[in-house]
Amino acid sequence: MRNFVRTTVLIVVVLVAGGIGSAAASEPLVVAASPSLAQPLEGLARAFEASHPDVKVRLYFDSGLDLRRTIAAMENHPTGQYFIGSGPIHLIAPGGDELITRLDQKQYVLPQTRRPYATVSLVLVVPESLVDAPSSFEALAQDTRIRAAVADPRLTVVGQKTNELLKALGIAEAMKGRLDMATDAHAVLDHVLNGQADVGIIFGPDAYDSRGRVRVVAVASEEAIRPIIHSLAMERYCPNRPLCEEFLAFSQSPEARSILKGLGYGLPSPGR
Repeated sequence: MRNFVRTTVLIVVVLVAGGIGSAAASEPLVVAASPSLAQPLEGLARAFEASHPDVKVRLYFDSGLDLRRTIAAMENHPTGQYFIGSGPIHLIAPGGDELITRLDQKQYVLPQTRRPYATVSLVLVVPESLVDAPSSFEALAQDTRIRAAVADPRLTVVGQKTNELLKALGIAEAMKGRLDMATDAHAVLDHVLNGQADVGIIFGPDAYDSRGRVRVVAVASEEAIRPIIHSLAMERYCPNRPLCEEFLAFSQSPEARSILKGLGYGLPSPGR
């Protein structure tokens, strides 16, 4: 079997379902997730453990394609449904909902267990020291002096979403010649902080990572562009469904919502 474990994610990942010392006495709850969700899932995991001292949440990170292959290989293994030979997966939390939809179609997740827990929206950021800042995305079109740093749409999702937003707001033409192209969200922040651009457009969690240096002055509305939705779902062979249901319920709780909001994530609308 192909080795799905990447050296770059081993720093924050515990793969085995067992443990050493005191961890061995705790029941594991394994969540297979996208590396981009390390921060929010770590926050949820630690909070859940605080209220469930007999449970150890273990996070396994890999790309969406490799997560799908891992789950498919696990479920089709002749010796049983085990995660890389060491234990089962309980929950799946890929980046965005497309993978969960595909796994649901393949019956790799239990029906009706998907729980949206966080959203990611585009935000308009300015240097913390800037006093006279635009208060909305639409204001960018009105002030022809403003240069906006944006991520490259050919290389990044945030760049693609930024293009969609400018078109949806009807300001794409007005911003031509005033867009400062950066490679990615980190480069957008660098351009803003170095004075190459007056404002930047990035995702909310990226702005949180640079709090104290930049501040958010506007958040793209759901009417203008649909936010990215992140969900959890129960793997089909989850060995402890009551425990999985507890974590899914916790992801919808006021405590979880407070943790996620504090990290720059949005919250799904009721009934989503």
